[in-house]
Amino acid sequence: MVIRAALARMTKALGYLTLVLTLAFAASPLWSGDFAGFTADQLPVPQIDPPIQPASYAFAIWGPIYLWLAISAIYGVIYRAADPAWDAVRVPLCISLGVGVPWLLIAQVSAVWATITIFIMTASAILALIRTPARDRRWLRGPVALYSGWLTAASFVSLCTTLAGYDVLLNGYHWAFVGIIGALAVTIATYARAATPVYLFAVIWALIGICANNGMQNFLVTATALTGIVVLICIMAMWAPRINQQT
Repeated sequence: MVIRAALARMTKALGYLTLVLTLAFAASPLWSGDFAGFTADQLPVPQIDPPIQPASYAFAIWGPIYLWLAISAIYGVIYRAADPAWDAVRVPLCISLGVGVPWLLIAQVSAVWATITIFIMTASAILALIRTPARDRRWLRGPVALYSGWLTAASFVSLCTTLAGYDVLLNGYHWAFVGIIGALAVTIATYARAATPVYLFAVIWALIGICANNGMQNFLVTATALTGIVVLICIMAMWAPRINQQT
């Protein structure tokens, strides 16, 4: 009985920790400011409007991400405080959120460390998504999927911008192709483990932003991003019957 009571307290504490980290993460832009890409003085080869970066409007997706994660955390504390299935998700999610709280400050100081930490955020968020139970799609899987999907795209934006900024092998234009293909590969692999359309939507949203940013000026980058969108939509359509069977 004593052990069971202790475990129950630990479980509830994990739920509250998730809530606190989620709120801190959502509030981080208030003291860190907005992030619109690495500045010219952060990289040896300045990357001004890199082709891999989505148009600025695409970053508005952070509003729904913050809001949905906050609603999920509040719901979890109230209705799923002692749910083992939620706890399995909370552990990697807390790691991602914990790293995410200071990320905007890190990104303003070091592109290299920003890239390292955003991949930690992405990997732990994807693990959280894979662990989400089939039930509670709106309250848990959905917000985690939107969050991890955007991070999947954002991590490759950070990686390719940084590599181009340090003049590693390729320039920013060519790294854009690598980044799009890399993000698509991770997206498809993740979707195979956790088929959640919201996850694909977040990545598609980023690809649309890349198309908008490049337009006809960098037609091949735009065409590659458009091809990725078509591929993801086809995958979503093919997996739709399986998802419907799980509901």
